[in-house]
Amino acid sequence: MPRLQYGKTIIEWQFQPDGGLKRHYVTVERGRPVLLRGPWVELPQQEAMVRQRGRWIREKLFLVNKSLAEDAVVTGSRLRYCGRSYFTEIRHVNTLATPRLAFTASRFVVECPWGNSIAHEVVVPLLEIFYHERAEEKLLPRVRYWERETGLKAAGARIRHFESRWASCDAANVLQFHPKVMELPGSVQDYIIVHELCHTLEKNHTKAFWSLVAQVMPGWRREHEALERAADGNAI
Repeated sequence: MPRLQYGKTIIEWQFQPDGGLKRHYVTVERGRPVLLRGPWVELPQQEAMVRQRGRWIREKLFLVNKSLAEDAVVTGSRLRYCGRSYFTEIRHVNTLATPRLAFTASRFVVECPWGNSIAHEVVVPLLEIFYHERAEEKLLPRVRYWERETGLKAAGARIRHFESRWASCDAANVLQFHPKVMELPGSVQDYIIVHELCHTLEKNHTKAFWSLVAQVMPGWRREHEALERAADGNAI
């Protein structure tokens, strides 16, 4: 895997060609190499792009890799759901054995047995359970809706954690969606569903694949770029 030195920071990156993008995006995620996506370029051009964003990458690497224990969720913190950032209230409930999370129409409420703040790493699994439940309730019916709209048919659809960032379509045409899809706006969720349904006919990101996506969803580029931004991508 290629790498370069930027000041005192070693930046390791992975290049993922994507002919559907007009620009290149750099994404920084916790515990992973920097991801460079976009139209095909040779290694020297990749290195130039990574170096061009070196300062931004270095700052993001510091932020995403710092100890989560330094962060605490308190009343007034914000948690994301369906493209919006919601006010979060922490309630001290000393009769509880473990924390629990609920969502009303306007806010998240986290009941905590330990006090009026809670570590971020404790909230994350509670939020993922919430996302999973909402995905079962709301996302899977949207898959059936888009199957009717497009005439494309998946062999099945399910919600589960996996390595790919958002979703996948396997060789048997079973669609899988990560619970974190529920962080995203509804229009972007629909794009992800359409994207994976199109993979039931075209497995790779060929011209035929993107033509099919455009036929089904003419405004797909807007949602695609919104998805890139949601992944903390920095456009070049």
